[in-house]
Amino acid sequence: MRPRKNALTDHELQIMKVVWERGSVTVRDVYEELLKHRKIAYTTVMTVMGVLEQKGRLKKSTSGRAYVYSPAQPQSEVLGGMVRDFVGRVFNGMAKPLLVHMLEDGKITEDELEELKKLLKQKRRKR
Repeated sequence: MRPRKNALTDHELQIMKVVWERGSVTVRDVYEELLKHRKIAYTTVMTVMGVLEQKGRLKKSTSGRAYVYSPAQPQSEVLGGMVRDFVGRVFNGMAKPLLVHMLEDGKITEDELEELKKLLKQKRRKR
């Protein structure tokens, strides 16, 4: 199977989460944040951020001697595309089997179920 051109790897997603959270960052900012959770090389962060820029996920500008990166797409748009891709590949485009699996596996809490019920009610009212 051929890899998807715009899919995010685990490392890319970790970096994007830092960028989305902060809005704009340098490589050093991301490196220091990731170091809090695991060992990683500065050059690895720099390389992955370069790949993310090439993929169109990050925008780069100059501030003094450092490059400053910001998201090129909103988090909801990127994650929504990843979810649609996952549901399409794994569940043949059908969300119901995913939700049933999450319910049966106990991955959805009672609070989340209540929130989903409210969202469904709102969606029905809009129709």
